[in-house]
Amino acid sequence: MNLAAELTQGLSSQVLAWIPSPSVAVWKVGPIPIRAYALCIILGIIAAAVISDYRMRRRGAPRWAVLDIAVYAVPFGIIGGRIYHVITSPEAYFGEGGEPIKALYIWEGGLGIWGAIALGALGAWLACKQMGLPLALVADAMAVGIPVGQAIGRLGNWFNNELYGGPTTAPWGLEVHKMDPGNQGHALIGPDGKAVLLEGLYQPTFLYELVWDLLVAVFVLLADRRFKFGRGRAFALYVMAYTVGRGVIETIRTDEANHFFGVRLNVWTSIVVFLGALIFFLLRKGPQEFVIPAVDGGKGFQVVTEAQYDEFTASGTRPESTGESPGESEVDDDDPPAEDSASEPGKQEEEQKG
Repeated sequence: MNLAAELTQGLSSQVLAWIPSPSVAVWKVGPIPIRAYALCIILGIIAAAVISDYRMRRRGAPRWAVLDIAVYAVPFGIIGGRIYHVITSPEAYFGEGGEPIKALYIWEGGLGIWGAIALGALGAWLACKQMGLPLALVADAMAVGIPVGQAIGRLGNWFNNELYGGPTTAPWGLEVHKMDPGNQGHALIGPDGKAVLLEGLYQPTFLYELVWDLLVAVFVLLADRRFKFGRGRAFALYVMAYTVGRGVIETIRTDEANHFFGVRLNVWTSIVVFLGALIFFLLRKGPQEFVIPAVDGGKGFQVVTEAQYDEFTASGTRPESTGESPGESEVDDDDPPAEDSASEPGKQEEEQKG
């Protein structure tokens, strides 16, 4: 019994004493390299799209409309993420010993979430304009899928042995390999034939952010179900929640970064973005937007309230149109009712151009 207990305790301590890191992040299928970082980003995009599609369809959008939006948003987001990364970490590309051409090597890692969100939103707006969907509805639908996608994407940093924090003795400390500069995506191999590890264990900041992203997704989902946020407020809630965690995690990371007044640039960015999202959340008012097909099969969609959407799906009864362009009107519960609203039972508040 004592021997078995000692063996069990010893095995448990070995399992819980650290988190291993992969020594290989690139595999080759013939001449084609398969990169773990790229796979994680792709899987994250797929997860975000599936979740967003489900939430959009519950509010009247056609099935897989999210794919038409992704055609614009994803390339814009990747370009924006890379631009932000290069601007905020220029030394690796334009500093002493840097290689400017590597600013284009997205597969080696380095996508800034702030640039990805900014340009990705521009791409989504362009797609929504073409489709006649309100951007606010799409943004609120994506407010749960995006953090889930981010969480999956963070696994790419784990494969790349990057973006870890300082030394730690915590049982969840991370082993980090010394990567081979001459064999990208592979750990350096020592004389004993084994992958070389950095001395000690390190804070797994990729894991902290992964867990935080999933918590943010659950928080936004539950809050949105309870309060039925509309007009972009669910997305603003996601931004606020994410920036709180990101700002804290940035103080733990030890990778090279530009500093202002002794504080990492991304911490300042988190503060500014949080305040912007908070102001938007407090000032923006109105119920959730739902959409129904445009009148007589026209292009785009008509924005309606939840009650109007439920009535339309149940009986086909269409609310009166305000004459605004499909996809550009938004319903605001602060608007005064129309003059004849008292004589028309069930009529909702007047739609106001958003």
